[in-house]
This record gives sequence, structure tokens and C-alpha cells, in this order.
Amino acid sequence: MTKGTIMTATFRELPPPVYFTRNGACYLGDSIDLLRRLPEGCVDLVITSPPFALLRQKAYGNKDQAEYVDWLCGFGVEVRRVLRETGSFVLDLGGAYQRGVPVRSLYQYRVLLKLCDDVGFYLAEEFFWYNPAKLPSPIEWVNKRKLRAKDSVNTIWWLSKSEWPKADVRQVLAPYSERMKTLLRNPDAFYRPKDRPSGHDISAGFGADNGGAIPSNLLQISNTESASSYLRLTRLVGVQGHPARFPAALPAFFIKFLTEEDDLVVDIFAGSNTTGSVAERLGRRWIAMERDAKYVASSALRFMEHLSEDEILARFASLVDGSSNDPLDLSGSPTLFDHARGERGA
Repeated sequence: MTKGTIMTATFRELPPPVYFTRNGACYLGDSIDLLRRLPEGCVDLVITSPPFALLRQKAYGNKDQAEYVDWLCGFGVEVRRVLRETGSFVLDLGGAYQRGVPVRSLYQYRVLLKLCDDVGFYLAEEFFWYNPAKLPSPIEWVNKRKLRAKDSVNTIWWLSKSEWPKADVRQVLAPYSERMKTLLRNPDAFYRPKDRPSGHDISAGFGADNGGAIPSNLLQISNTESASSYLRLTRLVGVQGHPARFPAALPAFFIKFLTEEDDLVVDIFAGSNTTGSVAERLGRRWIAMERDAKYVASSALRFMEHLSEDEILARFASLVDGSSNDPLDLSGSPTLFDHARGERGA
């Protein structure tokens, strides 16, 4: 069975999406119900940032810390089922404090342990997302009482279905430093190979230009996009953007690292659908799942930047008022979703 045939069958198992593009589709509904409709072993990467287990309720919805671990790991069971044997599950989780005291919650570590010990995932590697633009928080312990440093790092668990997930770090090489560029231009003038104190010989290939440096598992990505087309278009149609958006560079790193062109990427808490828009740009198939209708509607704006303002207003209005029973076509060309829809007689 070809990848295209598998993809067609995958889309055919799902209900009609709210909108679709050349490479993917966005669905409104509870993602655990939507995941259960997907065939086993059809997804290459699930990457998502669920609502965190915070003490205060947010507009986008979040669970209390006491029930969070079981709630999130329930999704993990279905995620593992739909992943290919070489597939990965990348989970972004922010930290939190216990109620009323300056002591950290261990919820994100309990999630990790349960996903590995009970659900059956492997921890391929832990990453840490440092956001230098993050505002000081929590206010009580950082700003008011000055008892703690500000929380600027999220943990990102790279989990895999098997011990050998698909991955190629050459796809995410970091730019060389200026010092390294100087060394590469004339390595003999700047470096004399010798054994390290540990006894390792690092001379082999040290002066070779490999196109970039191996990235570390500390990802420094500012979450600032005040001038993005998404926010510009939300202002045009008169709605608020999603309050907790992925910076595009974050899903881009893992999509390039862990998938190949035409692989299927899924976000089960899609929000403003940054993941889908990045996957579209990188030539991956994608499925976005989101239970909040207003966020689904505004996420379609990520795929309308090539349209005129009148067309954007008209298409967005059709999503909001439900004037059309058909999914909104933002593809401009035939898609696998079109083929799947035809097979089921829609």
C-alpha cells in the first residue's frame, strides 16, 4: 500500500473538516474522539502543546493539577496507537507551582513517567525551550515577594513508539559561530589536534565544514510575533488571537528533525494551528484537532494571507456563521482530502 493510499484512507475515516488546504485539514472536536477514528500506525509525528496544569483557569481551558496526569495520559494511549513504529510524540509542557507556596509542582515529570511506564513510550530525549521574552511569573513569588527567579523554560519531552524513531539531526543543523567559520577557512592556523583530558581524540574531521553545528537540546526561541500575518488578519476580522501560541520555529525544528516530506504530522491541541501552517510550508501532510470553534475559525486565517481583504472577510464570515455546510477549501488545487471525500460520497 502506497503512502498516498494510506493517507487517503486516513482522511476518509474522519468527519468532514472545518477547512482544508493542499496538504492538510483542520477538525473541530474532542481530539481523543478524533484520534480513535484514525487507523493504527498512520501518523509519523504528533507534536502538541496541551493546556498546562496551572492553578488559575485560562480562557483556552486547562485542567486542575490533581486530575491532569490521568487526563493527558489518556490522550497518550491513542497517540501511541496511531503512530508508526518509527513515529514520535513531542510534548511541550510548562512548569507550575503548588497552590499557595513557592514550591514547584512535579506534574510534568509525573506525566513523563506515566507515559513511559504505563502507556509504553520511550523517552528519546528531553529538550528545554528557553523563551527569553517570557514575562516574569508567577507574580506572587517573582514580582511581589522576590523569592524566586522568573520561569522562562518549558520542558519538551521527545517520546517515541519504539527505541529507534526516525530522526536526522542533519536537517536541523545550527549556524556556525563566527569563530568556527574562521577556523574552517584555515584550520591549521588556529587549531592543533590533541587528546582531550578524557583521552578522546577529536582530531578526525574537526576542520570539515558539515554545513552547520549539531544543535543542543536547549532551544532558545522567543515567542514574539506582534507583527505576524496571523495577528494582522485577526485584527482585520475583529477577533482575538489565541493567547497561547507556538512560535513557528519550535514545531519547525521537530518537523524537520523527525519527519520527511509527505509524512503525516498531527497536532491534537491545535489552538491557532501554528503546527499545520509550518507543516504545510515544509511539504508535510497534517491534521489539526481543536475543540474550540472560535480558535478553529481564526486558525484558518493562517492560510489566507494570499487572499484579498474582501475574500478573507467573506471566507471568515462563512466559517463563523456556518452559512456553508461544506468544508472551506483553502487549497487552490486537488488534495488527498478531496479524493477521500469523493470515495465516501460526500
